[in-house]
Amino acid sequence: MTPTPDRRFEVRSPANTRAIVVAPRLEMACIIMDASTSGLRIRLDRKLALPREVQIVDIARGIAIDAEVAWTKGQEAGLKQKGQSSLRGLTPSRLAAARAAFQRAGGR
Repeated sequence: MTPTPDRRFEVRSPANTRAIVVAPRLEMACIIMDASTSGLRIRLDRKLALPREVQIVDIARGIAIDAEVAWTKGQEAGLKQKGQSSLRGLTPSRLAAARAAFQRAGGR
């Protein structure tokens, strides 16, 4: 069987970072498996249909990443990054759910 060629133009860096997926009526722990300048690959605790738009809370970095789901396969999902914001200090109201999830996870 011939391996599928990697269609990405950017180098992906392994991350293995704890994170949280946040969307309306959804908050779930995940792991950021790898990242590039424009995307992420995450692994969820269980197979779940994600909404098209999500926020990924990177607990270690204290940021919320606005993302669009590009693909899903089993417990993994590929996301296209659309922007990021700090969850430390004052945050806009659109980040209220992400900030609350960050604080519950022990972020400061």
